[in-house]
Amino acid sequence: MRFKSKVTVIPVIILGIAVFTTSCGLFGGGKEDVSPTTGWKYNDPENGGFEVKTAFEQPTGPGLVFIEGGTFTMGRVEQDVMFDWNNIPRRVTVTSFYMDETEVRNVDYREYLYWLSRVYKSYPEVYRQALPDTLVWRSPLAYNEPYVKYYFRYPSYNDYPVVGVNWLQANDYCSWRTDRVNEKLLIDEGILSPDPNQEDDNNFNTEAYLAGQYEGVVNQNLPSLNPNEETRRVSLEDGILLPAYRLPTEAEWEYAALALIGNTFEERLYERRLYPWDGHYLRNASRKYRGRFMANFVRGNGDYMGIAGDLNDNAAITAPVKSYWPNDFGLYCMAGNVNEWVADVYRQLNSIEVSDLNPYRGNIFKVLEKDQDGNVAEKDSLGHLRYREVTPEEVANRYNFQKADYRNYKDGDLQSSISNDWTGEDTKGTQGMYAQDAQNGDFTTLVNDNARVYKGGSWMDRAYWLIPSTRRFLDEKSARADIGFRCAMTRVGSPAGF
Repeated sequence: MRFKSKVTVIPVIILGIAVFTTSCGLFGGGKEDVSPTTGWKYNDPENGGFEVKTAFEQPTGPGLVFIEGGTFTMGRVEQDVMFDWNNIPRRVTVTSFYMDETEVRNVDYREYLYWLSRVYKSYPEVYRQALPDTLVWRSPLAYNEPYVKYYFRYPSYNDYPVVGVNWLQANDYCSWRTDRVNEKLLIDEGILSPDPNQEDDNNFNTEAYLAGQYEGVVNQNLPSLNPNEETRRVSLEDGILLPAYRLPTEAEWEYAALALIGNTFEERLYERRLYPWDGHYLRNASRKYRGRFMANFVRGNGDYMGIAGDLNDNAAITAPVKSYWPNDFGLYCMAGNVNEWVADVYRQLNSIEVSDLNPYRGNIFKVLEKDQDGNVAEKDSLGHLRYREVTPEEVANRYNFQKADYRNYKDGDLQSSISNDWTGEDTKGTQGMYAQDAQNGDFTTLVNDNARVYKGGSWMDRAYWLIPSTRRFLDEKSARADIGFRCAMTRVGSPAGF
């Protein structure tokens, strides 16, 4: 019951609050309209018109499920049969966030490609670079060519997870989805009118809009309380636009997959899970569905789907994204079906090196480019704002970070053991400890700054890989027939969701 109230009912209440505050109560009323520090009224044109919106909870974006954060033991829950020693248990805290209810589908990704082909008419290479690699289905000694032709395009596979998408392409999809969702929110609020004629750099981009570099077809801007202007554009402070869609961090993904919210009582965990469901079995234990497999995986050599007349998981390759049973957060296929990209750079000892609050390896701090007058530089030819890495001079006196790229920070190599490298210089080169120059007589390896983590197990994996703590890696430019992805979004405000 607790699961249902937090996942299915609360987002509806939140949306109701959001609609009320953005359409009926923009300027609030009462004592909260007076600054407790200056005594001046908020939202008063006679005082200059400083606007403060009535606080409300973040709405749940399309396709997302609210994931209430908390502490959990991240890492190995059974014998490390691969002897990688790369998921040493450690207690961490993950703050609340949102995650897609399902893996991104073929039809979702085709919508993205259609938009790219329609808008970037002068840059057809953008569309081509976003195409999934359908050749991932080919096998030298198997007849999988029909999947090459039909899996991504044919309507029968609309609701199946998209595969053949590399890590970079998945991130680009998240960015595109952010802009489409926020553009729709502005249209729903009556700020903008739909514009099907967007082309090249004249397309809605959330950051460009906030920076005043996208106008669009304006229906009616917000009334301004500034005595020097009648109307104004929507700003971040209005709370209308949502945070960015993105890939989940490894910690977020593992926490969401375990869904320990379903087996806790008064801050006590009464059973530690091996899979995203209770028990150590792979079959459903309920009376109605007893004996049915809980996920799409390989049961044994050559057994991808079972015997005709009684298919064990009802899927030879992938399955529709809402197959099987959701976990206690309401997420489908967090074990099996397809592996999923996460945001992190792979390092073997990540669990004992990264922070115990929102652990993540992959930080590259960037800032908006500015012109000589200090204004945001003009957007690029695709309509995106330009970013650059911070320079050593810009962070020389900072305490919290003192260089731009932290992918290699404390990653276990000799340099990390000698010093923390607070100079702001990349003394280990662009590939860090794991990609030494072979010409100098050192080793080479696939583990470098482009190695990204994927998790979850797939239709072609054994049960071991269905355990959320297991982890593997692949180059960010590579794609496979067993790897897809889902998006996440940061939660702002109350971690409890109400």
